[in-house]
Amino acid sequence: MLGRGPLIRPFLFISLVAASFDVTAEDLVQVYRDAQRYDAVYSGARYALQAGREKLPQGRSLLLPTLGLTGSVTRSRIDSEARDPATAPNLNFLRQPHVDSYTLTFAQPVFRLQNWYQFEQGEQQVRQAEAAFGQASQDLIVRVSQAYFDVLSAQDTLGLVRAQKAAISEQLAQAKRNFEVGTATITDTHEAQSRFDLIVAQEIAGQNDLENKRRALQALNGKEYAELTPLRADVRLAPPNPKNMQDWVDLAEKQGYPVALQEATTEIARLEAKRSFAGHLPTLDFVATYGKTGQSATLTSPVGSDVTTTQIGLQFAMPLYQGGAISSREREAAALYLKAKDDLDPRKARLTPTSSATRWACASTSTSSTPSSSSTPPGATSPRRATTPSSTSCASRPPPAACATKTSKKSTASSAFNQGQTTF
Repeated sequence: MLGRGPLIRPFLFISLVAASFDVTAEDLVQVYRDAQRYDAVYSGARYALQAGREKLPQGRSLLLPTLGLTGSVTRSRIDSEARDPATAPNLNFLRQPHVDSYTLTFAQPVFRLQNWYQFEQGEQQVRQAEAAFGQASQDLIVRVSQAYFDVLSAQDTLGLVRAQKAAISEQLAQAKRNFEVGTATITDTHEAQSRFDLIVAQEIAGQNDLENKRRALQALNGKEYAELTPLRADVRLAPPNPKNMQDWVDLAEKQGYPVALQEATTEIARLEAKRSFAGHLPTLDFVATYGKTGQSATLTSPVGSDVTTTQIGLQFAMPLYQGGAISSREREAAALYLKAKDDLDPRKARLTPTSSATRWACASTSTSSTPSSSSTPPGATSPRRATTPSSTSCASRPPPAACATKTSKKSTASSAFNQGQTTF
């Protein structure tokens, strides 16, 4: 199950990693690996997967035979004294009887329909756990990439502000010189000073924003990086293939982790309803026991004995009346199954292609040689969140005006991953 899922995220992730590779700084792969080791949400999902996989052997064990061994050792002391030794001398004695026994029991379910349904539930619970972990893995890719490129975007913004500050500082110095020689008024000097003060405030805001973005990245992986690898200037992000949004919707319905998770949940609820109904049915088990008991002399037996017992048979049980508990559980399971079915349908409904999703596919058909070009797949629009259906292919239409040029690296990378997160 972990190998399933939409292909757009791994494809974009590999593309961005290759674009940001640099041996002198931490790249996206290394940051992602650090997050895998540190992030509590991902770690919890991994342990939940391990726990979920144990449901299958637990369910299988209900169909397999059981073998048990019990034993006991008993030691006693009997000291008898007659009140009238002359008339009952035989009542004066001391005996220490002991009993040793063991029993080996074998049981094989012959007909227990509830156990079979529970075994099938275990298979679906494993599928459910794997889908949840796959979703958590993709969410981690999105969160790490978002934080990574947020830092790069903040660095670029701060660099731009500092370059503007240098230019405005030179303009301020020139305005002051012109005022001193009489070629400019004091108003020009004050305007240059106000522009300089404004850019200083923007620089402080940019420094704070960069620090906040660094702390957000540090919260994901527990490390503070001195330098991150930026995107190469010649990076080219390929558009989605196929270009028709309906094809991606069909793929998401078959391989999307949220849909697979809810499908497994619905199947578990269906099997639980059948398992509750099976509580009305009889059960039949094959049972075999072998036991041996050894005892010494007792009050009733002057000599010891060894007794060996062997039993083989079928054990039948039929529930007749349990206060209405079985019927109540059956009604409860049926209601939960209907609820799970209703929960599944809206998830598939949100995968219906929309006009906004179609615009995304159209915009993705044009590719540029720089990360700030209009070929960036936007992540703000999701076919799951839109409401107006549209199944028209847009491969032959030009990109609409809404798909404007994105100028920052953050818009290029993080929006691509957001598209994968909200859609699949």
